[in-house]
Amino acid sequence: MSEKTTKILRIPGPELPPHLLAQIDAIFFETAPLAPQTQPEREAFRQRWLGRYLADRGDAVLLAITAEGRVAGYLVGALENPAAQERFADISYFRTHFAELCRRFPAHLHINLSEPWRNRGIGAALVEAFAEVAARAGAPGMHIVTGRGMRNVRFYERCGFRELGSAQRNGGASVFLARELDPSAS
Repeated sequence: MSEKTTKILRIPGPELPPHLLAQIDAIFFETAPLAPQTQPEREAFRQRWLGRYLADRGDAVLLAITAEGRVAGYLVGALENPAAQERFADISYFRTHFAELCRRFPAHLHINLSEPWRNRGIGAALVEAFAEVAARAGAPGMHIVTGRGMRNVRFYERCGFRELGSAQRNGGASVFLARELDPSAS
């Protein structure tokens, strides 16, 4: 199975049907090996890295749907600068280490695919769909923040991102990977 057996849908987070939301949640926790184990901590973790995007009508929620109607993966992203939004105040690196970069590359994303659907071009298709949505919204660039040396860095580089900044946090390094967009091309 490949990208050709999936389709990319954009559905506003508040309008997600429960069966799709349950699949997104399953993928989120499947791909988060460091997720907390207690229910209150798990809910706070989900809200921080997923839920806030599903609640905001202005954010992008893109789903890769299989021919059987299952969610193979998702991408959630904000189209406006997170350093300028109060709802991201709990993620300090947006306003400290990466504030200037966020102004230049305001759209940002989180993406996860269920393990059987990785390495099939689906993730890249989700990123390209988000790039189109962000460019149409007028964003001059998009970014992702991840850990230095993480396996996903190579994926983002293949999708046209490049490292523009880094910050020491929690005993490791976070990297700011960005890609320019051309809003006039959309």
